[in-house]
Amino acid sequence: MRLIEWQLAFERHLLADSDNSGFGSTLIGGPTLDVDTGLAIYHNAYRARLLEVMQGDFPGLWHWLGDDEFAGLVAAYVHRYPSTHFSLRWLGQRFEGFIGEHLVAEQSAPLAELARLEWAFTLAFDAPAGQPLTLQDMAQLAPEAWPLLQVEWAPAVQQVVCHFNSLQIWRAVKAQAEFPGSQPLPLAEVCLIWRDQQVCRYRSLEPAEAYALAGMAERGWTFSELCAELAVTYQEGAPLQAVTWLKQWVQDGLLQRRAP
Repeated sequence: MRLIEWQLAFERHLLADSDNSGFGSTLIGGPTLDVDTGLAIYHNAYRARLLEVMQGDFPGLWHWLGDDEFAGLVAAYVHRYPSTHFSLRWLGQRFEGFIGEHLVAEQSAPLAELARLEWAFTLAFDAPAGQPLTLQDMAQLAPEAWPLLQVEWAPAVQQVVCHFNSLQIWRAVKAQAEFPGSQPLPLAEVCLIWRDQQVCRYRSLEPAEAYALAGMAERGWTFSELCAELAVTYQEGAPLQAVTWLKQWVQDGLLQRRAP
């Protein structure tokens, strides 16, 4: 057996639920460790490492479900979607969708939303830096350039629309506080997650601010169009409200100049 064939056979053994390939016959046991025991150690250690990664990426779900139920869910997930990337960083990328497939809708909806929220923190932390606007950039902007100013999301920004109190659950788990239980929200909220230096930050948006921010970052509104939209609600106070929000968005590092 060539080395590459032996390595692939070892991989199949690690990924299989049981070993019926006869791979053990290619190995020689030692005086203190027989072949079957040695292979079992590798087999179990691999799965334990996958579980450890998922616990780190989804601590809220782990706390909510408990050790045994979470381990069972992860085992089913890894069986359905084995790791295919050289980095375990991407192991949990399909977990949200799997929860929707694996559980009935009444169970899956709040769990999948919490998984989406927790995965957004992973994506924000690992995203490229981009070139977020700064307050100094804004101070140097010529007056005539303001009306046509257009922006877009900085690469690290993630958005999660929450229909349940997922953010409250996540905060409680992080703070090791009493678990609040899952509850539907009377009104869905937009949660932003982004990276500031090497720290992930988050905050919820009121509907009016979420609408205005999406208009600029996603729909390509210019600053003058933002003011016009806000004038419907804020009338003559629209420019001040627009500048106030824009300053906050830039200060948070949410935006960068839109490419021509």
